[in-house]
Amino acid sequence: MTEKTLYIVRHGQTDLNKRGIVQGRGMDTDLNDEGRLQANMFYNAYKYVAFDKIYISTLKRTQQSIQQFIDAGIPFEKLSGLDELAWGIHEGQPSTPETKSAFFKLMRDWTAGRLDSKFERGESPNEVQERQKEALEIIMSRPEEKNVLICMHGRALRLFLCLLTDKSLIHMEDFPHQNLVLYKVTYDGSRFDIADFNNAIHLQIH
Repeated sequence: MTEKTLYIVRHGQTDLNKRGIVQGRGMDTDLNDEGRLQANMFYNAYKYVAFDKIYISTLKRTQQSIQQFIDAGIPFEKLSGLDELAWGIHEGQPSTPETKSAFFKLMRDWTAGRLDSKFERGESPNEVQERQKEALEIIMSRPEEKNVLICMHGRALRLFLCLLTDKSLIHMEDFPHQNLVLYKVTYDGSRFDIADFNNAIHLQIH
Protein backbone atom coordinates (compact mmCIF):
# COMPACT_ATOMS: atom_id res chain seq x y z
CA MET A 1 0.00 0.00 0.00
CA THR A 2 1.14 3.53 -0.71
CA GLU A 3 1.93 6.28 1.76
CA LYS A 4 -0.97 8.24 3.20
CA THR A 5 -1.67 10.82 5.90
CA LEU A 6 -4.88 10.67 7.91
CA TYR A 7 -6.12 13.77 9.74
CA ILE A 8 -8.62 12.36 12.24
CA VAL A 9 -10.87 14.69 14.23
CA ARG A 10 -13.74 14.28 16.63
CA HIS A 11 -16.88 16.27 15.77
CA GLY A 12 -17.59 19.67 17.36
CA GLN A 13 -19.61 20.22 20.51
CA THR A 14 -23.34 19.46 20.70
CA ASP A 15 -25.73 20.45 23.48
CA LEU A 16 -25.66 16.88 24.81
CA ASN A 17 -21.84 17.01 24.93
CA LYS A 18 -22.10 20.24 26.90
CA ARG A 19 -24.53 18.66 29.37
CA GLY A 20 -22.43 15.50 29.78
CA ILE A 21 -25.10 13.25 28.26
CA VAL A 22 -23.99 10.32 26.15
CA GLN A 23 -25.12 10.41 22.51
CA GLY A 24 -23.96 7.32 20.71
CA ARG A 25 -24.88 5.97 17.32
CA GLY A 26 -28.62 6.39 17.84
CA MET A 27 -28.61 10.15 18.53
CA ASP A 28 -28.34 12.29 15.39
CA THR A 29 -27.71 15.65 17.05
CA ASP A 30 -26.62 19.03 15.66
CA LEU A 31 -23.61 21.11 16.64
CA ASN A 32 -24.32 23.96 19.04
CA ASP A 33 -22.85 27.48 18.79
CA GLU A 34 -19.62 26.37 20.47
CA GLY A 35 -19.37 23.41 18.08
CA ARG A 36 -19.79 25.68 15.06
CA LEU A 37 -17.08 27.98 16.43
CA GLN A 38 -14.75 24.98 16.87
CA ALA A 39 -15.49 23.89 13.30
CA ASN A 40 -14.61 27.35 12.04
CA MET A 41 -11.36 27.43 14.02
CA PHE A 42 -10.34 24.02 12.71
CA TYR A 43 -11.11 25.06 9.13
CA ASN A 44 -9.07 28.24 9.43
CA ALA A 45 -6.11 26.28 10.80
CA TYR A 46 -6.19 23.45 8.22
CA LYS A 47 -7.70 24.91 5.06
CA TYR A 48 -4.18 25.10 3.62
CA VAL A 49 -3.84 21.27 3.64
CA ALA A 50 -4.46 19.79 0.19
CA PHE A 51 -7.01 17.18 1.25
CA ASP A 52 -7.85 14.69 -1.49
CA LYS A 53 -10.88 13.22 0.27
CA ILE A 54 -13.05 13.52 3.37
CA TYR A 55 -14.63 10.57 5.18
CA ILE A 56 -17.38 11.11 7.76
CA SER A 57 -19.84 9.01 9.70
CA THR A 58 -23.52 8.85 8.77
CA LEU A 59 -24.39 11.19 11.68
CA LYS A 60 -24.83 14.84 10.77
CA ARG A 61 -22.65 16.23 13.56
CA THR A 62 -19.58 14.96 11.69
CA GLN A 63 -20.57 16.62 8.41
CA GLN A 64 -21.44 19.88 10.15
CA SER A 65 -17.96 19.88 11.71
CA ILE A 66 -16.13 19.89 8.37
CA GLN A 67 -18.79 21.42 6.09
CA GLN A 68 -16.50 24.30 5.11
CA PHE A 69 -14.03 21.83 3.57
CA ILE A 70 -16.90 20.24 1.62
CA ASP A 71 -18.06 23.70 0.52
CA ALA A 72 -14.51 24.32 -0.74
CA GLY A 73 -15.00 21.44 -3.18
CA ILE A 74 -13.29 18.52 -1.44
CA PRO A 75 -15.15 15.27 -2.22
CA PHE A 76 -16.59 13.41 0.75
CA GLU A 77 -18.03 10.01 1.54
CA LYS A 78 -20.12 8.73 4.45
CA LEU A 79 -19.06 5.43 6.02
CA SER A 80 -21.27 3.80 8.64
CA GLY A 81 -18.13 2.11 9.97
CA LEU A 82 -17.12 5.52 11.37
CA ASP A 83 -20.34 5.91 13.40
CA GLU A 84 -20.15 6.24 17.16
CA LEU A 85 -20.42 3.19 19.40
CA ALA A 86 -24.09 2.56 20.23
CA TRP A 87 -24.76 3.02 23.94
CA GLY A 88 -28.21 1.44 23.57
CA ILE A 89 -30.71 2.18 26.33
CA HIS A 90 -28.47 4.90 27.82
CA GLU A 91 -28.36 7.14 24.73
CA GLY A 92 -29.71 10.61 25.41
CA GLN A 93 -30.63 9.76 28.99
CA PRO A 94 -29.90 12.10 31.90
CA SER A 95 -26.85 11.26 33.99
CA THR A 96 -27.82 9.77 37.37
CA PRO A 97 -25.80 7.95 40.06
CA GLU A 98 -27.21 4.69 38.66
CA THR A 99 -26.18 5.38 35.05
CA LYS A 100 -22.75 6.63 36.16
CA SER A 101 -22.29 3.37 38.06
CA ALA A 102 -23.36 1.36 34.99
CA PHE A 103 -20.87 3.22 32.77
CA PHE A 104 -18.08 2.80 35.32
CA LYS A 105 -18.71 -0.95 35.45
CA LEU A 106 -18.72 -1.19 31.63
CA MET A 107 -15.43 0.73 31.36
CA ARG A 108 -13.90 -1.63 33.95
CA ASP A 109 -15.08 -4.58 31.88
CA TRP A 110 -13.47 -3.15 28.77
CA THR A 111 -10.11 -2.28 30.32
CA ALA A 112 -10.05 -5.75 31.90
CA GLY A 113 -10.38 -7.30 28.45
CA ARG A 114 -14.11 -8.11 28.45
CA LEU A 115 -14.53 -6.45 25.07
CA ASP A 116 -17.83 -8.11 24.18
CA SER A 117 -19.57 -6.37 27.10
CA LYS A 118 -22.23 -3.86 26.08
CA PHE A 119 -25.40 -2.15 27.24
CA GLU A 120 -28.80 -3.46 26.23
CA ARG A 121 -29.41 -2.65 22.53
CA GLY A 122 -25.88 -1.23 22.37
CA GLU A 123 -22.60 -2.27 20.75
CA SER A 124 -19.43 -3.74 22.19
CA PRO A 125 -15.92 -2.49 21.33
CA ASN A 126 -15.31 -5.71 19.35
CA GLU A 127 -18.43 -5.10 17.26
CA VAL A 128 -17.43 -1.51 16.53
CA GLN A 129 -13.91 -2.56 15.55
CA GLU A 130 -15.30 -5.02 13.00
CA ARG A 131 -17.13 -2.25 11.13
CA GLN A 132 -14.14 0.06 11.54
CA LYS A 133 -11.94 -2.53 9.81
CA GLU A 134 -14.28 -2.41 6.81
CA ALA A 135 -14.19 1.41 6.78
CA LEU A 136 -10.39 1.42 7.00
CA GLU A 137 -10.15 -1.05 4.14
CA ILE A 138 -12.15 1.33 1.95
CA ILE A 139 -10.07 4.35 2.98
CA MET A 140 -6.75 2.55 2.40
CA SER A 141 -7.83 1.02 -0.93
CA ARG A 142 -7.51 4.35 -2.75
CA PRO A 143 -3.82 5.12 -3.32
CA GLU A 144 -4.61 8.37 -5.14
CA GLU A 145 -5.97 9.86 -1.88
CA LYS A 146 -2.77 10.97 -0.13
CA ASN A 147 -4.16 13.45 2.42
CA VAL A 148 -7.40 12.29 4.00
CA LEU A 149 -9.60 14.10 6.53
CA ILE A 150 -11.72 11.83 8.76
CA CYS A 151 -14.38 13.18 11.12
CA MET A 152 -15.83 10.75 13.63
CA HIS A 153 -16.82 10.37 17.31
CA GLY A 154 -15.15 10.22 20.72
CA ARG A 155 -15.40 6.58 21.77
CA ALA A 156 -15.16 5.37 18.17
CA LEU A 157 -12.03 7.53 17.73
CA ARG A 158 -10.35 5.76 20.64
CA LEU A 159 -11.14 2.36 19.16
CA PHE A 160 -10.01 3.45 15.68
CA LEU A 161 -6.64 4.64 17.00
CA CYS A 162 -6.15 1.26 18.69
CA LEU A 163 -6.86 -0.38 15.34
CA LEU A 164 -4.38 1.86 13.48
CA THR A 165 -1.59 1.46 16.04
CA ASP A 166 -2.18 -2.29 16.46
CA LYS A 167 -3.00 -1.93 20.15
CA SER A 168 -5.46 -4.10 22.02
CA LEU A 169 -8.76 -2.32 22.62
CA ILE A 170 -8.09 -2.54 26.36
CA HIS A 171 -5.79 0.47 25.76
CA MET A 172 -8.58 2.69 24.36
CA GLU A 173 -8.21 5.12 27.28
CA ASP A 174 -4.66 5.91 26.09
CA PHE A 175 -6.17 8.27 23.52
CA PRO A 176 -7.65 11.37 25.18
CA HIS A 177 -9.81 13.70 23.13
CA GLN A 178 -12.14 16.65 23.21
CA ASN A 179 -14.43 18.16 20.62
CA LEU A 180 -12.60 18.88 17.33
CA VAL A 181 -9.23 17.72 18.57
CA LEU A 182 -6.86 16.33 15.92
CA TYR A 183 -4.87 13.12 15.65
CA LYS A 184 -2.60 13.13 12.60
CA VAL A 185 -1.56 9.62 11.59
CA THR A 186 0.94 8.79 8.87
CA TYR A 187 1.15 5.54 6.93
CA ASP A 188 4.53 4.72 5.35
CA GLY A 189 3.37 1.73 3.31
CA SER A 190 3.65 -0.78 6.12
CA ARG A 191 2.70 0.82 9.44
CA PHE A 192 0.77 3.70 10.99
CA ASP A 193 2.46 6.24 13.26
CA ILE A 194 0.84 9.03 15.26
CA ALA A 195 2.55 12.23 14.11
CA ASP A 196 0.28 14.58 16.07
CA PHE A 197 -1.28 13.39 19.35
CA ASN A 198 -4.45 15.00 20.70
CA ASN A 199 -3.62 18.36 19.10
CA ALA A 200 -5.91 21.21 20.20
CA ILE A 201 -3.70 24.19 19.33
CA HIS A 202 -6.16 25.30 16.64
CA LEU A 203 -8.86 25.69 19.30
CA GLN A 204 -6.92 28.25 21.32
CA ILE A 205 -8.02 31.86 20.99
CA HIS A 206 -4.95 33.89 20.06
